[in-house]
Amino acid sequence: MILGTLKELKTHEYRVGLTPSNVKVYVSRGHRVLVEAGAGLGSGYTDTEYVLAGAQILQDAAEVWATAEMIVKVKEPVGDELKAIRKDQILFTYLHLAADHDLTEALLERGVRAVAYETIETPDRSLPCLTPMSEIAGRLAVQQGAKYLEKAFGGRGILLGGVPGVPRGHVSIIGGGVVGLNACKIATGIGAKVTVLDVDARRLAFFDDLFGSRVDTLYSNDHNIEEILKTSDVIIGAILVHGETAPKLLRREHLRLMRSGSVLVDVAIDQGGLAETSRPTTQNDPTYLEEGVVHYCVTNMPGSVPFTSTVALTSATLKYGLRIADEGLEASVRRYPDLAKGLNLYKGTTVHQGVAKSLGFHFKAFL
Repeated sequence: MILGTLKELKTHEYRVGLTPSNVKVYVSRGHRVLVEAGAGLGSGYTDTEYVLAGAQILQDAAEVWATAEMIVKVKEPVGDELKAIRKDQILFTYLHLAADHDLTEALLERGVRAVAYETIETPDRSLPCLTPMSEIAGRLAVQQGAKYLEKAFGGRGILLGGVPGVPRGHVSIIGGGVVGLNACKIATGIGAKVTVLDVDARRLAFFDDLFGSRVDTLYSNDHNIEEILKTSDVIIGAILVHGETAPKLLRREHLRLMRSGSVLVDVAIDQGGLAETSRPTTQNDPTYLEEGVVHYCVTNMPGSVPFTSTVALTSATLKYGLRIADEGLEASVRRYPDLAKGLNLYKGTTVHQGVAKSLGFHFKAFL
């Protein structure tokens, strides 16, 4: 199979879909790999490294799109990339279609075969290609929350870890999954007061066993959310419904309960966000103010630490990319149930139930 990877066009996205070590594995299996010139520079990989691994460097992204049978990216196609996609081409990347009607419609019109990293799901319901980025985003969420609490960025001027004689800052994490767990590790590590909310009693028990008295756990319901908003300095939105849009747990009136200069870091923004006031932002302009609350809603948080993110991501996706390249998309989807969950769109039809449900599109099972 001919694979291609490109320089990402999303604002401040420095990750790359394939590393030189990935290329070497594909080439050793008899595949041809095309790499747009400079695609790996943001993550620290030179064109020379790709050539030594066996890739062919192309100066023009359009040529990669025109030649490759499978495009391996990091983020969803934007701008001219949507026009470059060919009918029946395999697109292997993060897509988050449930929150993007226009993108889904455009890809359906192009007749692409789209496999989304974030919906590949193993029998135990883990998300192997989303997990490494969720780990990074969770850790970054506290880092960003702490920064935007600073007065210069519009925050209350709170130091999360506090100092002797002064109360610690309060971080509340809504959602106890991978993002929530990693946010909790960092928040407790810097000495903040931490509360975790989730609907799963077993997950709350896990946090209680792991962190003990360093963390308060609460059932996630309207009453408890309203109570923690009154005292929280940072709220981290860490909820995920597999393949679907995030539920809007925070309404505008909820934000009015928060103190002016508090911060909302909505990690769920890729799936639409957990607050009705959340809207996607970029690293160029990461925050805005609503109801006195600083909103941080960057859709590609891990892109700000591209070396760490690229290595973590490509280590997870390589296994699935090789299955597609070695056996073909259709055969590999039929053989591997986890990969089948990743197939979102197929030649003009929506074949992922969560995406179809969220967008109101017709669902047609692939198998």
